[in-house]
Amino acid sequence: MWAEFKHALRRLRGRIIGWSIGVGLYSLMMVFMYDTVLEVFEFEELLGAYPAEMMAFIGVTDMFEIMTPAGYLDAYFFAYMTVILGIFVIGAAAGMLVGDEERGLLDLILAHPISRTALFASRALALAAATAIILLVCWLCWVIPSGQTQLDLTWGQFLLPFIPLLAQLLLFGALALLLSFWLPSARLAGMLTGALLVGNYLFMGLYRLNDNLEIIVKLTPLYYYQGGQAVHGLEWGWLAGAVVVTLLLTAVSWQLFQRRDIRVGGEGGWGSLRLRRRQA
Repeated sequence: MWAEFKHALRRLRGRIIGWSIGVGLYSLMMVFMYDTVLEVFEFEELLGAYPAEMMAFIGVTDMFEIMTPAGYLDAYFFAYMTVILGIFVIGAAAGMLVGDEERGLLDLILAHPISRTALFASRALALAAATAIILLVCWLCWVIPSGQTQLDLTWGQFLLPFIPLLAQLLLFGALALLLSFWLPSARLAGMLTGALLVGNYLFMGLYRLNDNLEIIVKLTPLYYYQGGQAVHGLEWGWLAGAVVVTLLLTAVSWQLFQRRDIRVGGEGGWGSLRLRRRQA
């Protein structure tokens, strides 16, 4: 299992490096922009020029909140990082096992002395580790240069918002993994999960403009996402809920993989999907 974990992590190293560099450079830019934002937003006329609806859509209800470290982190990084990094996590999760199946490799891998459970667990852990590594790089890119700015937060406070971000990313990754076993192809599973994530993000923006949508939006994961406001303390109930849902989705995916008839290669179709279900 350890060998397969290391192999799966090595396969993700290109994406880990690429995403770490991209998001890390953006984080560095945002750190050094904070002092400039403070100077610009000192002018109340400029603050009033921003449409309230536009700022509410991204989660900023009080323009002066952007001048605080928590508000700045939320508005300029954590508010939309679920969507940006979700692209990586969803794509990697959807192809975690079904991708090899479509390339005709999974049956060859399972011919080796490794159980399906060990293969599933090692790859799931590798994906979680890859996501954590990217977030760790982002965290370091915030905390190391922050001492040269007015972002007066401790390293621990900087770390807190990354915990619910990791939980949300893994939740949508688990959903993509589950859908990859239900739908004909990994590509379709990734597209559908990505659409659900983006739809959830946009729906949250509409909810901030219309409170009547609260009944519906409470059923979505991003409603319980703290973002940059987590620097003031974590909502442990919300975090535990995200972890529990992620584990449930992963457990169902594991059961589906255990009973799955492995294809020799190529994407499936709706007809072959129905056939496999009848055989099961």
